[in-house]
Amino acid sequence: MTTQQNLAASSASSAPAAAAPSSPATPRDRVRLRAPELTGRRWINTGGDDLSLEDLRGKIVLLDFWTFCCINCLHVLDELRPIEEKYGDVLVTIGVHSPKFEFERTVEAVDRAVERYGVEHIVLDDPDLVTWQAYTARAWPTLTLIDPEGYIVASMSGEGHSAGLASLIEELVEEHAAKGTLHRGDGPYVPPAPVERDLSYPGEVIRLSDIPGHEGNLLVADSGHHSLVEYDPTGTQIIQRIGSGGRGREDGAGDTARFSEPGGMTELPRAVAEQVGYDLVVADTVNHLLRGVRLTGDAPVVTTLAGTGEQFMVGANDNVVGSPGAQAPFEADGPTIRLSSPWDVLWAPATERVIVAMAGNHTIWDFDPATGVIRQLSGTMNEGLRDATAPGEDAWYAQTSGLSLSADGTVWLADSETSALRRLDPRDGTVTTQVGVGLFDFGFQDGPAAEARLQHPLGVAELPDGSVAIADTYNGAIRRYDPVTETVSTLARGLEEPSDILVVLPEHTEGDDAEAAEPHLLIAESAAHRLTAIAIPREALVVAEGAQRTKRPTTTINDASLDLEIGFTVPAGQKLDDRWGDPTHLQVSSTPPELITAGAGGEDGLTRSLTLNPEVSSGVLHITVRAAACDGEPGGEIPLHAACHLYQQDWGIPVVLDPAGESRLQLDLRGTN
Repeated sequence: MTTQQNLAASSASSAPAAAAPSSPATPRDRVRLRAPELTGRRWINTGGDDLSLEDLRGKIVLLDFWTFCCINCLHVLDELRPIEEKYGDVLVTIGVHSPKFEFERTVEAVDRAVERYGVEHIVLDDPDLVTWQAYTARAWPTLTLIDPEGYIVASMSGEGHSAGLASLIEELVEEHAAKGTLHRGDGPYVPPAPVERDLSYPGEVIRLSDIPGHEGNLLVADSGHHSLVEYDPTGTQIIQRIGSGGRGREDGAGDTARFSEPGGMTELPRAVAEQVGYDLVVADTVNHLLRGVRLTGDAPVVTTLAGTGEQFMVGANDNVVGSPGAQAPFEADGPTIRLSSPWDVLWAPATERVIVAMAGNHTIWDFDPATGVIRQLSGTMNEGLRDATAPGEDAWYAQTSGLSLSADGTVWLADSETSALRRLDPRDGTVTTQVGVGLFDFGFQDGPAAEARLQHPLGVAELPDGSVAIADTYNGAIRRYDPVTETVSTLARGLEEPSDILVVLPEHTEGDDAEAAEPHLLIAESAAHRLTAIAIPREALVVAEGAQRTKRPTTTINDASLDLEIGFTVPAGQKLDDRWGDPTHLQVSSTPPELITAGAGGEDGLTRSLTLNPEVSSGVLHITVRAAACDGEPGGEIPLHAACHLYQQDWGIPVVLDPAGESRLQLDLRGTN
């Protein structure tokens, strides 16, 4: 989602808009407010049992408000794994699935997401946002901690809270063990039965062209099995699997190397591959790495090309070009810099670099195999839909997930969270949007591109005639954009979460077999765990099921002015990093832009006064805040080699303007109650 570090201000939270209290209060110091009951459609991973908070008395309960389209929510799933393992006898984690997109409301989609992402805790399916509203959540992800007696202890948003959570849990264990209110032992989680498949949630498929001994073979990112699978050219016979099949991070021989949900893959030109010693670049998404794979030789070999294995954070990268806290450019030797969920990769002949869709922080990077240097190419890390029609302008992206080369050297982008098709020129950084409106607008609507709607597309491919096929994932469809007529149509529907498209161009055939040899599409039908071939229809469908917006409760605000106040509590043992000026930054914009007449834009600080347009009755406020802190005690100097941390949060808040509405909006970057 956004660096959807969007705080759901807990019902127990009213954190002041203070700059930096020296340390958060301990659980004993907080006002004790009872946690609202958990209400939803059904429970998952409980063996069929329904639960209540009363059933969990004696356990520390962690609520994780998430939605499976949100990359930051997926980051949190991985951050929680070691905490769940360490405190398994006292902690019960409950994922409260609160959907953004209409597709995410369906039972089947939620079940698949729980399996796909290896969610090893219980999940409350909350399609109507009942529990979301009871805890006054505003966006994804949000974490709420409840003590063994059923009282809210803390609420915090976004990623990077592992250390803080562990500290709070330790305090709660000590406190409630002494009181006799802590119950140790197994929780209510019941693991599902394992399922055997050749493929599990395949992410991308490519055809190998110039690798000796592998020409024409298909390579599939078998994301659910944490490996790559090589098929023969027909896609019916498995030749080999690269990766052990278990989640992990390990270089070496193909049968022992480990990936974590690998995504995109790209083949290097033969001359480049021979120079650098590997044939493929792979986006190892959950490991935050780029991996190199050599297929030539006696057996496959996997190496790490870029990334430390830790997630990218401003201020946490070594050898970065640019001033401290700068948004761009970032450039470094590959192994020295942190990446953030690279989702897809593509060799770009125009620049002789590998383009990287860095979904985790909404940017586009590129990697030079010859030098090993990786750099940020485009994007500011703000999530949204903003073009850059001239070199040097700043574009905004939203979890870009699919890349495809165009015949003219530009790159087609599937920008999933804005449900958009976009186009990037890697030579000068210009970006334009062909289909899509914004973060909260989606649907299934064909026709003129300005009116057409997609729903969370993950893949894209240019067709032989210059039009573009789009894997419209949450609509279960393959859509087509015609750049000549600027219209959108539908090539196929009824698919199960298509995630990628391979255009198959057969060799020239004459006679009776000519029609059978026409170009067709090979689809990575992710939720069906298979590759599916479909013909390119001569007459595309025209679908008009309408445009939709994300259904979330609105906030009523004053129609003339609004004061924004962001509360930020520096964690214990850290202090604001003010060595180069104000370490906080607030960016504000709106959809439509006319909603704000004064006060939009980016400035340092945690407060802002906005002047609003009373003629605009409703819209969405887009708010991004960042604060940088480093290890060190309040009042003291920051040690020379201190670890530094970026706290970032994006909100997209639907608002309704009313003369009687609130004139003050308080949000918490990192709140504790």
